[in-house]
Amino acid sequence: METSAPLAAVEAFEGVAGLVDGGGVVVLSGAGLSTESGIPDYRGETGRRRKGVPMTYQQFTASEADRQRYWARSHLGWDSISAARPNTGHRAVARLADAGFVTGVITQNVDGLHRAAGTAQAVELHGSLHRVLCLSCGNRSSRRHLDELLDQANPGFRGTLAQVNADGDAELPLERVAGFRTVACQVCGTGTLKPDVVFFGESVPKPRVARCYDLVDAAAALLVLGSSLTVMSGLRFVRHAAKQGKPVAIVNQGTTRGDDLAAFRVHLPLGATLARLADRLGA
Repeated sequence: METSAPLAAVEAFEGVAGLVDGGGVVVLSGAGLSTESGIPDYRGETGRRRKGVPMTYQQFTASEADRQRYWARSHLGWDSISAARPNTGHRAVARLADAGFVTGVITQNVDGLHRAAGTAQAVELHGSLHRVLCLSCGNRSSRRHLDELLDQANPGFRGTLAQVNADGDAELPLERVAGFRTVACQVCGTGTLKPDVVFFGESVPKPRVARCYDLVDAAAALLVLGSSLTVMSGLRFVRHAAKQGKPVAIVNQGTTRGDDLAAFRVHLPLGATLARLADRLGA
């Protein structure tokens, strides 16, 4: 697909509206869609204050000290993640799906807000912070239950947070990590617990990737919402759609790695723009 010339905001919105009105649209969403729910993104305005870097899968699995640090910070950050509610943008996507305009949703987010908004079939590409996985026996359990267990193991640990990141990780001084007690899997008794999300350095399960490709293959168009497409896990679907000659539209504040493949590029706030789109189409 040839790179389109820059369009005025109104013209770009009209182009996206026409595209979605044709139906068969698959949505690919990123962290920018959740910022209006109070969850910071990674690389946009709310992500620039982040002091640390995300823990890798290799660090988490190799070091008990790193797991202690991860769970201490994540335990404090969980309140913000669990309290987050779907915003206007999430609800607009659900409206468009209910009305038949959107036939599938692939989200790079781990906050569960698409599902909470009513898009039950959203494919959570990178997993969900609302679930916990035992690396030994494979059991999946509720993060809320783990939160209760960690509270019992660490009475009085909770405190005021300075910042919570998009992955639920709180900024926490190292001295506060010392003494934090992790808990083992309640099913096998000894297994290491990990949030059911794809860490940096870890691969997305192949069946999940295949499901996403199937959605794009069956789609008439791809609509990217709130993603910079910096990582290949999302960008590959944009490239796949473009290679098939399917139109790609991007709504994101800030440049993306997929801009040269977009037929329509809208630089506007997600919530208001998506609500306007749903209203325009009678969804």
